[in-house]
Amino acid sequence: MSSPEPTPATGNARELTLATVAFGICFYAWALLGPLGVKLQDSLGLSDTELAITVAIPVLLGSLMRIPMGVWTARYGGRVVFTSLMAFTVLPLIGLALFHTSWTAVLIFGFLLGFAGSSFAVGVPFVNAWYPAERQGFALGIYGVGMGGTVVAGLTAPRIAKATDLSAPFWIAAGLVAAMAVVFWLAARDAPGSAAGRTGSMFDSLRVFTGRGAGRAWALTLFYFMAFGGFVAMFLYLPKMLHGVHGLSLTDAGSRAAGFAVLAVIARPVGGWLSDRIGARNVLVVSFVGTAFLALVLAATYKHMVPLTIACLTMAVCLGLGTGAVFKLVPEWFPEQVGAVTGVVGAAGGLGGFFPPLVMAVVKTSTGSYTLGFVLMAAVAAASLIVLFGEGRRPRSDAATAAPAAVGH
Repeated sequence: MSSPEPTPATGNARELTLATVAFGICFYAWALLGPLGVKLQDSLGLSDTELAITVAIPVLLGSLMRIPMGVWTARYGGRVVFTSLMAFTVLPLIGLALFHTSWTAVLIFGFLLGFAGSSFAVGVPFVNAWYPAERQGFALGIYGVGMGGTVVAGLTAPRIAKATDLSAPFWIAAGLVAAMAVVFWLAARDAPGSAAGRTGSMFDSLRVFTGRGAGRAWALTLFYFMAFGGFVAMFLYLPKMLHGVHGLSLTDAGSRAAGFAVLAVIARPVGGWLSDRIGARNVLVVSFVGTAFLALVLAATYKHMVPLTIACLTMAVCLGLGTGAVFKLVPEWFPEQVGAVTGVVGAAGGLGGFFPPLVMAVVKTSTGSYTLGFVLMAAVAAASLIVLFGEGRRPRSDAATAAPAAVGH
């Protein structure tokens, strides 16, 4: 006799594995323009500003598109939405492989590639629906390991382009995404009833951000802006700082930044696991206190390699723990609006990775130092801690009952 089909009461390792691999491949594709930026700049003769625009376009769109993707996943199911997203992503990757000699074409296809970055908001409600509340933190933490796709892109894409040509990384990514789309469609299944009876417009679903539980909803966006945004910002800006301040080669600086990212990726499922056992709020307290303290340490010592290294690697762990804990709170505070809340919170995290590097660049240009930038990072972490304590005192019913009719059960 065949074994019974896994249910949300027991979890489903197969669906978690499929979602994690799909997320990782999408993030690999989404992150390609960053590590290939120097080669694109040389081949197209771009200024630093034009290069920044080129790299930023998919980051911004990928962040903003998480909002509708979360809502659509709640309505139509992760299997349909994830497969459709990956099938579409193949097109801009092929476009970049064929037409990367034109900056206009790179901007257009890079814009469309941004959709791959919205994959995060598809997988969270998909995985969440397969696991009981006491295991959701760990499951979502494992799923979050897929953000390591950005690390893989950073380490492999420049080497592939150097050994072959600039089109090769895009062709490889297109093949990986296309293959995963087929596998996901054939093998993945939505949790029973996870997308049943969802009606109403997207704006109806998002009323949770204006209704009774709005305070907690916006608090979650701040938490993820700090945790995931801080991770992305540090990962993106570390190579520049290590190269400019300490004179490391770009290759060495990039490898050290990859080490930072690996620690954060490993810490994410640990944060989810700990959230299941001691509570996500307690994990976030550790994350925000640690981040604030370490940011102040960096403000005072970033010109010295040993304290810089220790502080950055420890901060990677703190930020990773935080990213794993935030999405444990989403189903706890908003059990009826996981898709909609996930989309907006995920968008905040993506934007959190976009704006801080710009702030750091402005601060460095204006003051000649990174000190103020790290002080501002500590201030955001402290503000997140204050909001966490404030929202944590509210009764759970404030969030759990927030606008339940908005999702059209």
